[in-house]
Amino acid sequence: MIRVLKGFLTALAAVLISVSFASITFADEHQEEAGTIVDVAAGNEDFSILVAALQQAELVETLQGEGPYTVFAPTNEAFAQLLSDLDITQEELLAQPDLANVLLYHVIEGEVFAGDLEDGLEASTVNGESVTFDLSGDPMVNESNIVDTDIEASNGVIHVVDSVLVPSNFTLQDVQMDESEVPDTGVQSSNMMVIGLFATALAFFYVFFRKETRTEK
Repeated sequence: MIRVLKGFLTALAAVLISVSFASITFADEHQEEAGTIVDVAAGNEDFSILVAALQQAELVETLQGEGPYTVFAPTNEAFAQLLSDLDITQEELLAQPDLANVLLYHVIEGEVFAGDLEDGLEASTVNGESVTFDLSGDPMVNESNIVDTDIEASNGVIHVVDSVLVPSNFTLQDVQMDESEVPDTGVQSSNMMVIGLFATALAFFYVFFRKETRTEK
């Protein structure tokens, strides 16, 4: 009986050790799978406008670098609110010459986790201006709510914010969009066809009227 019990305990210990080892291996592999800040953002549909802005501003390579960086990432809804406030389209926003300046206002060098934040703390961003944290209620950075925290990447950490941080030195430019940059909805081409037909009809009646006038004379 004692031998059977010892054999059972030995087998049980072997199983527990195997399970523990497998868990540790899985955790290590999971950590190794974490991509860069850009990779993490690109893998989340809520950040599609942010990723498009990073590409347009040629900042993808920067945020794929070694870092580490802390990024306050606005969601698509946050960008939609900004577009509404500025009364511009997404294309016009992405064409802004100061776009990189706005995006770098969301980036802090080094890793700043939620536990590192303090009420009233000011932190310098990569664009040279500072942001201020308010922890008196729900956590905020400037006037933006921090709605999710400590999303780890291989080269830093991401905190999600519900509005775009706009630096004080940002000036909205009136950008001229090329026709190739404006989506073809079919409305413009239809309108041009109607205008063309109308102009042709006017020209026809004008010529006909002049002929009739000359004939009468």
